[in-house]
Amino acid sequence: MSFADALDILYEDNHCLAVNKPSGWPTTHADGDEPTVDELVKAYLKETYGKPRKVFLGVVHRLDKPVSGCLLFARTSKAAARLSEQFREGAIEKVYWAIVDGTLKSDSGTLDDWLWHDDAHHRVIVVPANTAGAKRARLLYTVRARHGGMTWLELRPQTGRKHQLRVQLARRGWPIHGDKKYGSQARLGHAIALHARSLTFLHPTQLSPVTVTAEIPQHWRGRFAHLLAGTV
Repeated sequence: MSFADALDILYEDNHCLAVNKPSGWPTTHADGDEPTVDELVKAYLKETYGKPRKVFLGVVHRLDKPVSGCLLFARTSKAAARLSEQFREGAIEKVYWAIVDGTLKSDSGTLDDWLWHDDAHHRVIVVPANTAGAKRARLLYTVRARHGGMTWLELRPQTGRKHQLRVQLARRGWPIHGDKKYGSQARLGHAIALHARSLTFLHPTQLSPVTVTAEIPQHWRGRFAHLLAGTV
């Protein structure tokens, strides 16, 4: 099988490449030796363009292992620097879809918290604002549908903190479906019901806006059929 067949490529040119990351795959290596999305993309580029030497690929942002959706890479060092700066400055518009346990009463809102990374337990927790090392997190949400004790949310993070969406929602009693780490009692295999639906960024050389959109995982269409009915 070709490496191209294993990838859902959303956008590609000489400067950047975006894929629809499957849940259960790490973006890049942290610990261990399991396959990663960046390795698969490098293999694809090497195969497709017949590159004899090592392939450059800039990892400019990451998605948690159990999360699916839009994942952007840079194909040149210049593009990597410019895209990384956009992510740091919050200039990239990120839209996520999530299915959470619980029924939200309000149709939209803003979540503001201070988050702190608990290294000993590999978790992020909400803490008072004056806690040393805490970082502010801000998240906008809109309800798309409710059914059967679950809610489908559209999320627009205004900051880019580790596990931000997972922690802020769980804090209010709305854990993401399947996210055992943050309190969901449901199971969703190697996934959680969090999907990076779209990214909008400025092209690193053309400086024009580019939007990439990722289809939801196929298993969502069965598991959450009543929530998604008629709107996807």
